[in-house]
Order: sequence, then C-alpha cells, then structure tokens
Amino acid sequence: MNTNQLILRNFRKNLKHYYLYIFALIFSVALYFAFVTLQYDPALDASKGSIKGGAALKAASILLVVIVAIFLLYANNIFIKRRSKEIGLFQLIGMTKGKIFRILSLENLMLYFGSLLAGIFVGFSVSRLILMILFKITGVQGIASLRFSPEALLQTVIVFAVIYVFIMLLNFVFVQRQSILSLFKVKSSAEGKARNLSIWEMILGLLGVGLIALGYYESTTLFSGELGSMNQLLISMVIILGSVIIGTYLFYKGSVSFLFNLIRKSKGGYLSLNEVLSLSSIMFRMKSNALVLTIITTVSALAIALLSLTYISYYSAEKSAELSVPNDFSVLQFKDEQKFTQALKAQHIEYVTTHREVIQATVDASKLIQSNQAGMHWDPSKAKLPVVSDASLNGVDIAPGETGFTGYSDALDQFLSFTLNEKLVLKGKNIQLPLKLTSSSKDAVVSWYFTNGSMPTLIVDQSVFERLVRNQDPSIQRTESSTYIGIDIKDPKQLEQANILFHKMGYQDRGGFNSQLDLIHNQKNNMGLIMFIVGFLGLAFLITSGCILYFKQVDEGEEEQPNYTILRKLGYTQGDILRGIQVKQLFNFGIPLVIGLLHSYFAIKSGWFFFGTELWTPMILIMLFYTALYSIFGLLSVLFYKKVIQNAL
Repeated sequence: MNTNQLILRNFRKNLKHYYLYIFALIFSVALYFAFVTLQYDPALDASKGSIKGGAALKAASILLVVIVAIFLLYANNIFIKRRSKEIGLFQLIGMTKGKIFRILSLENLMLYFGSLLAGIFVGFSVSRLILMILFKITGVQGIASLRFSPEALLQTVIVFAVIYVFIMLLNFVFVQRQSILSLFKVKSSAEGKARNLSIWEMILGLLGVGLIALGYYESTTLFSGELGSMNQLLISMVIILGSVIIGTYLFYKGSVSFLFNLIRKSKGGYLSLNEVLSLSSIMFRMKSNALVLTIITTVSALAIALLSLTYISYYSAEKSAELSVPNDFSVLQFKDEQKFTQALKAQHIEYVTTHREVIQATVDASKLIQSNQAGMHWDPSKAKLPVVSDASLNGVDIAPGETGFTGYSDALDQFLSFTLNEKLVLKGKNIQLPLKLTSSSKDAVVSWYFTNGSMPTLIVDQSVFERLVRNQDPSIQRTESSTYIGIDIKDPKQLEQANILFHKMGYQDRGGFNSQLDLIHNQKNNMGLIMFIVGFLGLAFLITSGCILYFKQVDEGEEEQPNYTILRKLGYTQGDILRGIQVKQLFNFGIPLVIGLLHSYFAIKSGWFFFGTELWTPMILIMLFYTALYSIFGLLSVLFYKKVIQNAL
C-alpha cells in the first residue's frame, strides 16, 4: 500500500467521526463569507448610515474570525490526540515523523479545503436571505439581490488559509514532541480518575457557590442607591465580574463534585444504574474540564445578555418613542401647526390636535425624592420640572392641594425613588405652593423638549396652574414655545403618508419637532443592526461551543464502550443503559446551560432599564431560542451514545 492509498483509507475511515466537525467548519465558513459579503454589498449603504455602522460590521467580522479560529484549533487538538495511537503505530512500522506529518497534512488539506469550498457555496446561497433579514430587522427599504463578491471570497480564503497554517503548525509541534511511548499514553483531556473528595475540594466547592452568590447579590444592588460614587460603581462591577467568573470555575472544579458526592452519600452507597452512569461520571469529568466549561458558560452568558439587551431596546421602540413624544407628531409654533395641518387636509388625511400649556417651575422635592446615585449630580431641592394643568388632560382630576408625577422612564425610576403622600414645594417667582404627591404614572403628556429629556412632569389643579402662570419665573421658561402641540392621525394607514409630508417640510431636522414614527424607525434601525451583529456572533459561538461539548462526549463514549460491554454481559438492556446516558447528557449540557442562563439573567436584570421598557418578553424569547438550539447538541450526543451501546456487544 502506497502513501496515497493510506491517506485515502484513513480519510474514509475517520470521516464518520468528523461529520459534525465538517458541518461546523462548513457552517463557520458560510457564516463568515455571508457576513463579509454584507460589507461589500452596495445595497447595505442605507443600513450602515455612517462610518460607525461600517466599523461595527468590520469589528464583528474580526470577532467572528477569533471565535471560529479558537474553535478550529481546539477541535483539531481533540482530534489529533484521538489519533495519537495511530501516529504511534506509524512510527512503529518505520515511518519518519516528517512523513507522518505529511500524511496528516494531506488528510487535513482535503477535509479542510473541501469544507471551505462547500462553506463558500452555502454562504453565497444564503447571502441574499441574510441581507433580507437585515433589511427586515433594521427597516431599510431596499432590494436584496444575490450578488457574488470577489472581495469577500478573497478575504475568506486568506483568513481560513491562515487558520489552516496555524493548525498545521500545532500538528507539527505535537508530532515532533511526542515519543512512541507517550503517543500510546495520550488520553482525552476530559478523562479523570475517580477518587474520594478531599477537604480542600469541598472548600473550593463551597467557595465557588459563595462567589457566584456574591456576584448575583452585587448585581442586584448595582443601581439600588447603596453606591455613592462612580468609583464605587466601577469597583462593584469589577467585583461582580471577577466573583462570577472565578466562582464559575470553582463551581465546575469542586462544587459539582461536592454536591453530587453529597447525593451519593445520601444513598448509602446503593446507587442505581442511572446514577452510576450519570452522577459518578459527571463528578470527575467536569472537574478536569473546568476551564473549558467556564469559558463556554461565561461567553454564553455574555452572548445571551447582549442579545437580550439589544432585543429589549428593539422590542421597546414603540413605547420608548411614546415617552419622547406622546402624539404622532409634535411641533413648537402655532404657525407650524397650521402649515402642517393644511398639508394634511390637502391630502385628505384626518387628524386630531392637542394643545397643552406647559410652565417650567422650580420644585423642592427633597422630602419625597432621594437620588439613588451620587454620580447623577441631581439636587431634588432645586429641580426644574414642567408643570401642566389637569384641565388639559382627559379623565384626570387633581385636588387643589395635591399633585401627580407622570412621564418618567424605568431608568429614572431606578435612580430616583419617591414615596406617595409626601409633600413637595412648587415655586414661582414670588410664591411657594406646598402640594402633596398623590399619584404617579409613566405615561408621557408632553414631548422631551419640555422635560429636559427624561424628567417627570407635574400635574396640578387648574387653579394652582393659573397662580403659577401669573407668577412664573421668566428665566427658566422655554423661549421658543410654552405650549405643547401634538397632532394625531386618525387612520393609522395614512401615518406613513403624513410622515412623508412632515419630512418634506423639513420639520424632522429642527429641535423640538418630532415624529413618533421616525423615533421608532431610528431606534429599530440602530438597535436592529447591533442585534443582527450580536445574533450572528452568538450563533457562531453557540454552534462552536456545542460542537466542542459534543466532541468531548464522543471521546468519553468511545472510552467508556468497554464498560457498556460489561453491563450488557451482566444482562442490562440497551434501554437501561440509554436511560442513564440521557440523565448524564442532561447534566453535561444542562448544567453549563442553566449556569449561563442564570449569569445572563442577573446581568440583564441589573441594567435592562437603560435599554427599553420591556424586560420579560424579550429576555424569555431569547433564552428559549438559545436553549432550543443548544439542546440539539445534547440530543446528538444521546444518539451517538445509542450507537456506542448498540456496538458494545
């Protein structure tokens, strides 16, 4: 048998073990090629909008290369160790290390560049679909055409050729450094020896759980008001990050073994077959894989958190726009209102106008408001807030000695805490009016122009409002307008047409003139692009990390096959063994998934209010989607073990 025949026979023999690796490689190449194609597609100019958007795509493509490169190098490391005995046999029959390296290189060349060509073809085929998804998410009006990019092809080939060179260098170093004896002793990095837990490991296990709990607790107090300065805030963030990452590592290193050891001891040594196949294996496997599992868990949590936060902002676009401007359109001057409504009439668009007089007043709210963050530099005793009359609001009735807050965001609610039935003092130029706060609402009644961006609005009785008008402080009033003018379109189907008229008049380029539809489109466009990029990177990491866990299960399955042979000879059926394997895979994939979801939940919960108004629906949808995709690899592992068990006899 010559060398070429040997290479082809080895290639066919190992192909069945590499199918998921080939899939992941094809998927990675397709993902990268399609992503890079977007950068060179002229139809994407509208979605970039600025150099910042283009820079985000380029930065994301670099991160995508890093994810794919780490995965391919790690997967190659697993496979080269699995073939260590084969390499040792080659040396025993007289092959030189150089010849063995050439055989491995040629096998890898066929596998790698064959997958590369297939990935480029798949990436080109789905590039139009991906562009359509991007247009849909960002709301860009454009035609997504199937276009082959020579620039993207060249960039993809160069990137993956460089990765291939690094893979070959690692293989060369491995072959050169190993002796024949060591090649027959190389074992999977996931292998661990069962032994009793030491006191030190128990301490590490408890410490891991404690550090994770500390990080979670610190995240809940991050914006609760307990931190008095920005330096304390930064220190707290470092503590959270450090304690969670270190705690996760110690959790896999000692906590899992410690907890499962407690369960095993509670059984008095009488373990069922399911418990032997699941608990006993997990106790020692996770310990040796602690670093890899920590990286997978941490990056998974980061991906879920970032994707959830961007989706929260995207999902909350409508409500966020309503906080900025409560009507479809707002203008500052009556002459602008007249000009715009005449244009609406000419197009037979029916509308409703809202006029609401607004007075700026100084408010002493120190008795009912406490700033939760010293870093805000906000003095509640000298707050300048907009004031409106209850007579200008439908269905609102405020008593003369009372007042109500309205139009504040969730983010402001985190930084400013106030209690009802406490008094504040409303100050005019020469008067002070003590009022009791009796109600609060998050519904905006005036645009951001009158609220300084995000401050709440005070609602008072008409008589109180009139007194304030007569004694208003001219130095703090809005100079361009003291009346909020809102315009609503009766028929939602005509809103787009009305918005086009609004643009033709140039109102969208002037401060204080707002289109609610524009605000929604802008937020969806900006956050949609970010969500698309984060989703792309998250999907790439999900596939690669799932493959890594699957490869480890393949190693463990082949290593444990003699044990299944013994169990079969003792009379256990395939179903008996498979049930234990299913429990094992539930732990193998479930523990990193649950820990990652918990990490992401507390990360999201600590700062979601900066991104939007909705928390639970966007976050749960992202977590369910991630869990469903992640579970596919657990199912594939069970199917692989089923074949191993079937071949055990």
